[in-house]
Amino acid sequence: MDELQVTSWKRFGHDRLYVNLPDGSAVAWADRRTGEITLVHPSYGDAVMDALARREPAMAQDESTAPSRPCLPPLTPENDLSSNRPGAALRALLDQSGPGPLERVLARMLRRRTEWDSWRTGLAGERRVGAELNRLSRQGWHVLHSVPLPRDVDIDHLLIGPGGVFSINTKHHRDKTVWVGDDMVRINHGTPQPHALKSRAEAERVRTMLEAHCGFEVPVQSMLVFVGVTKLDVVATQLEVRVYQERQVAALGPLSGVLDAQQVERVYSVARDRRAWLDA
Repeated sequence: MDELQVTSWKRFGHDRLYVNLPDGSAVAWADRRTGEITLVHPSYGDAVMDALARREPAMAQDESTAPSRPCLPPLTPENDLSSNRPGAALRALLDQSGPGPLERVLARMLRRRTEWDSWRTGLAGERRVGAELNRLSRQGWHVLHSVPLPRDVDIDHLLIGPGGVFSINTKHHRDKTVWVGDDMVRINHGTPQPHALKSRAEAERVRTMLEAHCGFEVPVQSMLVFVGVTKLDVVATQLEVRVYQERQVAALGPLSGVLDAQQVERVYSVARDRRAWLDA
């Protein structure tokens, strides 16, 4: 196995020892304050411990005393969520249980809006927002779409980059007005809907899962993105949920200082694995 190199790194309030391959790519890092060791590539586990023991013996704690954390098997193509396209879950619903030709004709004749129409509208919205988010890859961000959660629900989009992690819920309300409070959303002054409340809960699920697998703090912000609206009024006072229209998500691009490059890659490697979400 190639000789591993240990280097000191201090930034953003962190004090770490990075264990790198000769080409500079990190295989692990150790937090000098907590003593916690994070393995990016578990196959290097023994070599990492040896390298840390040579540099700083106190950091090379025995595995029996190290914090336990779920370990994912090597990623396989069928479990890789990076290939999901925006709206994949809704597309699957339409393919599996969408209307037949006769049902479509009857619904059109009766001018009756169906559940399928709602799915198509949602699919169009997710595709529009997904296209905007995909452009952020040029600024060091990773994007995942239709991330599956237990009980047949999914996260519309997950954005991971130097500015942290964003759990994004897309709402397509063409030619309508939207009012957003701390917990509720009104469409065309209608019945309050708990979109903001649910968005925060979703972000907490994401944070819990990522931190369990990554072994470090992963800030996750919730976000509502509205598509096609004529007016968007945000009167929230707590500002715990970011609220944008689809073209405004480009403002996330320059954000930085929350996750370093190695953390971004670690979070992305966990989040893209379908198996990590089975108990989320």
